Amino acid sequence: MPMTNYATLAELQARVGQELGTSDWLTVEQARIDQFAAATGDHQWIHTDPARAAAGPFGATVAHGFLTLSLLPLLFDTGFHIADVRMGINYGLNRVRFPAPVRVGSRLRGRFKLLSFEALPGGAQLVVEATVDIDGSSKPACVAETVSRRYT
Repeated sequence: MPMTNYATLAELQARVGQELGTSDWLTVEQARIDQFAAATGDHQWIHTDPARAAAGPFGATVAHGFLTLSLLPLLFDTGFHIADVRMGINYGLNRVRFPAPVRVGSRLRGRFKLLSFEALPGGAQLVVEATVDIDGSSKPACVAETVSRRYT
């Protein structure tokens, strides 16, 4: 899917309530899960022990929910582009849910809907609903309201 491009941040103001773009697909491999476990100290067997996890509730290792959440910047990066934005700052999250597990080898993509646009000096604060789809699943891996500040 080609990336959606916007010439200016200001044009997003008219897109409140609409989808801004959809990212490329990303495959979640065991190496990424293991690297996240090492970085966070969360080595629970459902994430890092393929043999034990195969007999567990999901039939395979699963990505940490926070790993899925941490992929949002990468998914945003291929979901849409605003040409006149020189810098973005993660301001926080309003709500996060993990409706479905991400089994190792799953393909994920992000879909981004603009919930609000608040003009700021030199930029804007955006609240975006980020939905992380799992290829072939009826439930998403993650639904989060992200709050970011973008500056031109």
